Amino acid sequence: MQIRPHRPEDRPAVWQILEPMLRAGETYALPQDMTEDEAIAFWTSPEKQAFVAEADGQILGTYFLKANQLGGGSHVANCGYVTASEATGRGVARAMCAHSLAHARAEGYLAMQFNFVVSTNSRAVRLWGSSGFEIVGRLPNGFRSPTLGYVDALIMFREL
Repeated sequence: MQIRPHRPEDRPAVWQILEPMLRAGETYALPQDMTEDEAIAFWTSPEKQAFVAEADGQILGTYFLKANQLGGGSHVANCGYVTASEATGRGVARAMCAHSLAHARAEGYLAMQFNFVVSTNSRAVRLWGSSGFEIVGRLPNGFRSPTLGYVDALIMFREL
């Protein structure tokens, strides 16, 4: 698997990955009715570095890296990751996380923080935990799941 910077021609494949996640509404605090243009603009906005995970010419996942905050908080990175539903369980998210940690270090970030990990996203919580992230905060009922109602959102952090 290769992880490389997002290119404009990746847009259709990235949208195919983002759309099911958005429509399900279970893992990101984003509007379920986001259009393709809105989603791609969000994912690849100028303050972010967007990447894709690719194997055998097929894009299996995407992630972005950015500063978590401006100014005095800009030394802490933040990322968002989505794996294609057909690639779940194949190590794509783990590879993107490892790549993002190495890339963030190379970019001079000192830490990484995930601001809003939905507590019921157990695969992500386990993966981030096994990648050295700790739960440093909990937002009780911070996320409204379309199927489960209000659930907690977690803040996860690790130094680089």
